[in-house]
Amino acid sequence: MTNPILDQLNNHRSIRQFTDVALTDTEISTLVDAAQHAPTSTFSQQYSIISVTDAETIQALASITGHAWMKNSGHYFIMVADQYRNLQITKSAGRDTALLHSTDKFLASVFDAAIATENIVVAAESLGLGSTIMGSILNNAGKVIALLNLPELTFPLLGIAVGHPAGMPDLKPRMPQSMMHFTDTYNLPDDFAAQLTAYDDELTAYYQQRDSHTKQENFSHHLARELSRDLNVRADLATLVKQQGFKLE
Repeated sequence: MTNPILDQLNNHRSIRQFTDVALTDTEISTLVDAAQHAPTSTFSQQYSIISVTDAETIQALASITGHAWMKNSGHYFIMVADQYRNLQITKSAGRDTALLHSTDKFLASVFDAAIATENIVVAAESLGLGSTIMGSILNNAGKVIALLNLPELTFPLLGIAVGHPAGMPDLKPRMPQSMMHFTDTYNLPDDFAAQLTAYDDELTAYYQQRDSHTKQENFSHHLARELSRDLNVRADLATLVKQQGFKLE
């Protein structure tokens, strides 16, 4: 028995090389519609989506993210945690707005935006498109806030580069479920070290055998390298979130 949805989910690749074909207005609207039908906490719909089309803004975002290839995608979305819209609605109703500033509501808007992001990715792939989710917009979140003229109680979370794939990268192996799926309690397997070594070996083979950009790498080294980056990068995120009106208490 075949299941096309599971086949699509289990064969996801991040796409960073695109053709020069822009997304149509219909494709953009279809992706936004798919995002809107994602689950949302308490049906409060606590996120917004910004399509970035201005060339100067795209160039600025490419500089912030450090990924010039995003300029060649067919379309670029930014997913925004958004309690500002609900603030206006609540004010109009004459109700107390204090809860909208809370850590709880900030997290709810993050969850809503993240789930909607995945719906865009899945919907794009169903249309034969490809994408990459980009947390690197947070390298300078303050500048992104200014570029997009984001009001209080909003915060930029993720970028999504979407377009027509110029190629299909090899499928990257995931860690075995025994290392990340537990029953009843958190419990790494007794042979965790051996499983990690086997997974490191699998990833090393993948990086050396894939069609492009071969390198000497494994999961353990990848994590060590990721955690060795400059601590000052994104160190201002909590401050910026609070400046946008969320209390984080």
